[in-house]
Amino acid sequence: MAVIAEFHYDFGSPNSYFCHRVIPQIESRTGIKFQYVPILLGGVFKATNNKSPMEQFAEVKNKKEYFARETERFIQKHAINKYIRNPHFPVNTLHIMRGACYAAGKDFEADYIEIVYQSMWEKGLKMDDPIIIQEVLKEHGLPAEEIISASQTSEIKQLLIDSTSSSVQKGNFGSPTFFVGEEMFFGKDRIEEVEQEIVRLR
Repeated sequence: MAVIAEFHYDFGSPNSYFCHRVIPQIESRTGIKFQYVPILLGGVFKATNNKSPMEQFAEVKNKKEYFARETERFIQKHAINKYIRNPHFPVNTLHIMRGACYAAGKDFEADYIEIVYQSMWEKGLKMDDPIIIQEVLKEHGLPAEEIISASQTSEIKQLLIDSTSSSVQKGNFGSPTFFVGEEMFFGKDRIEEVEQEIVRLR
């Protein structure tokens, strides 16, 4: 039986970006291609009564500093050298996640995901501005008008709602989240376990 490895992601999560940068290395070592599953993190939080770490631990002494150092270690370990903190964070990702739903399964899906991640976490662009979204997609040769128009349809809007709900039903409560077979793994710090589970099942 083929191993199914899913990456449930929202562009608004920097930890999701970090995982996106490490996934190709895992794919190369294991020969397993990850399925990218777009979700809306705000919808997941609402459905699970969860909050972002920034909100959840804002008043916890030393927690913010620890998270920052943990991120530095992860970046160094995996040689992620183009990351910058988005100055517009948090960014409302509704439109670009709808775009991801439309791109899913199309020949430009991988390009769309890569370009949006770059724009968010390497160029620090305000990716909830429709004008900037359009400019970014055009600049990289993607069908901007097609993607933007499709993102406004009831079909794509519902697709993102359904994808988010399905993810929650499987056990998800945030992003980045991975599913390998029947097992769920949450957070960038579990990515080595994700690879181990792929190897175990392969």
